Amino acid sequence: MDQEPDDHGMPIAELLDERRHLLDVAYWLLGRSQESDDVVAEAYRRWYGLPDGHRARLAEPRSWLVKTVGGICLERLAPAGPSGPGLVGAAPPRDLDGAVSQALLQALDTLSPAERAAFVLNDVFRMAPGAVADIVGRTERECVELAARARHSLRTRWARPTTRQQHDRVVRAVHQACMAENPTRLTALLAPDATVFFDGGGKVRTLIRPVHGARRVTRSLLTLLAGRPHTTLHCQSVNSRTGIVVRYGAEVAAVISLDVAGDHVVQIWAVLNPDKLRHWNRADAQES
Repeated sequence: MDQEPDDHGMPIAELLDERRHLLDVAYWLLGRSQESDDVVAEAYRRWYGLPDGHRARLAEPRSWLVKTVGGICLERLAPAGPSGPGLVGAAPPRDLDGAVSQALLQALDTLSPAERAAFVLNDVFRMAPGAVADIVGRTERECVELAARARHSLRTRWARPTTRQQHDRVVRAVHQACMAENPTRLTALLAPDATVFFDGGGKVRTLIRPVHGARRVTRSLLTLLAGRPHTTLHCQSVNSRTGIVVRYGAEVAAVISLDVAGDHVVQIWAVLNPDKLRHWNRADAQES
């Protein structure tokens, strides 16, 4: 027999504190304030969609809501990838220094969704390892490794800031190494712990998991860009920084963003998802 639902309610202070906490979690995971509101609204919609007896049996409703918010955010982060919307117009959480949080949130955009979630939930919100693993959908050990990798990546960026001119020079050198199919030169341009992510969106057959380590990244990247008839590589502006656009014939087949720290590439995002390349191909058609 279902337990009677609680009809005592909650103090307004607790209600507002809970909502603010959920908004902060969503904001740190997504980096977009308007979408955070939508996520929290969806979490509450799912809460009220539960049977009364189910809700009454949940000992920690707030934990359930945090887990739900985290799950919704990961669903949204996965298809968005590195080319998703940035932080334009977003306001930092109320209880954190604006300049610091904005810089950190921009840096978080360079992480994979799982790394970002593990880092945010562990380091920013100090959640228990089991709760982090439950939200991210990995084991506790894997979440510890994800958070550690995220920390290392963020420290690397802050320790070795890169000017626009440095970024441009390194990316053009990578472009030349790829054009020449020169693995020695390409490996030298990568950080030892460099990572490449392939976003096919389930629409093309590509590597599902990220590839780590300079030599492995070199092999996977050169395999992807292997010289074939009608395949060309061009340096172009990608998300306001120099990137590499790959064309097969007249069609844009991949857009590659590179994250540079100092004089080395630390992360590469190769977007091959045709849905995300539509605006590139439309722009090409308009220019031709």
